[in-house]
Amino acid sequence: MDRSHAAGVKQRLAVALTIAGSDSGGGAGIQADLKTFAALGVHGASVVTALTAQNTRGVWAIHYPPPAIVAAQINAVREDFVVSAIKIGMLGSPEIVGAVAEAHGGTLELGESRWGGLSARVLLPPSVVISEVRADIEIEQGVS
Repeated sequence: MDRSHAAGVKQRLAVALTIAGSDSGGGAGIQADLKTFAALGVHGASVVTALTAQNTRGVWAIHYPPPAIVAAQINAVREDFVVSAIKIGMLGSPEIVGAVAEAHGGTLELGESRWGGLSARVLLPPSVVISEVRADIEIEQGVS
């Protein structure tokens, strides 16, 4: 199915957006998501929520970009593509969770997690499709 995007070019493939961390080893995060999207015949777009230094033996360092950069990435993709599905992975901080929620017209509620730390509950509109979340973040679809 053809879909027009902002530049006037016909979009022939469905677009899936991954909002996740980057895995320098290539086995997880946005790298794995983009490989999966390609294998399924879907155009993959990405929003990087964390930069990691990792390999098959461990994670050596993590850097989280400012939430405004995460939101800007989401807005840039949505301005140019008709996104059919969104996959959410590692978000990393309540501020990044909030930026993701706000960019999709949702809200963020903070509270204490069952493990004693900070937890976040994101309420997203029903148009957002979620396939994966971190254990300490509860995402509910269709709640406004």
